[in-house]
Amino acid sequence: MSKAVEFFFDFGSPTSYLAWTQLPRIAAEAGAEIAWRPMLLGGVFKATGNQSPISVPAKGRYMLQDLARFATRYGVPMAFNPHFPINTLTLMRGATGYLDTPHFATYVQAIFEALWVQQKNLGNLEVVTEVLQQAGLDAGQFERLVSDEAVKERLKQTTEEAIRRGVFGAPTFFVGNELHFGQDRLDFVAEALAR
Repeated sequence: MSKAVEFFFDFGSPTSYLAWTQLPRIAAEAGAEIAWRPMLLGGVFKATGNQSPISVPAKGRYMLQDLARFATRYGVPMAFNPHFPINTLTLMRGATGYLDTPHFATYVQAIFEALWVQQKNLGNLEVVTEVLQQAGLDAGQFERLVSDEAVKERLKQTTEEAIRRGVFGAPTFFVGNELHFGQDRLDFVAEALAR
């Protein structure tokens, strides 16, 4: 792998969803691979003192408008989830567990779309099970993965690595040691990959 972009993300971040809709094309055009780095955004926020923009009322109102603008620009569906924020610990353990398996892309698509297109309450395990089954994934396997101590530890380590490397929110991209934060910085990611 000569060129790669690391993508640190959390499903609970609507801007991570928008980035996910664009990053595969950007990487393909640059002949680069994506290194998927699921992390726990709540852990990053706690360690860095950061918080969701939605927690500041004026910024939150602006952010909702901005998300809609970017979805229109990208030509992708998006509907802000009324259940936001949800605890994504189990969902991110799922992403970590499916990493390096043939089911990873299916899982990521199912979860992102359930949250940010279909507005499902993925804080409810029954709803998660329904989403997984509709995507053709085995809910029993998911339950085993998210309970696996090695999976839990890998997610914890990825989150700690993100913090050590200067990550303070999601999505965050690295091209080499160069950090880019936010889906609205994808043009910088593309430029870095082109160098």
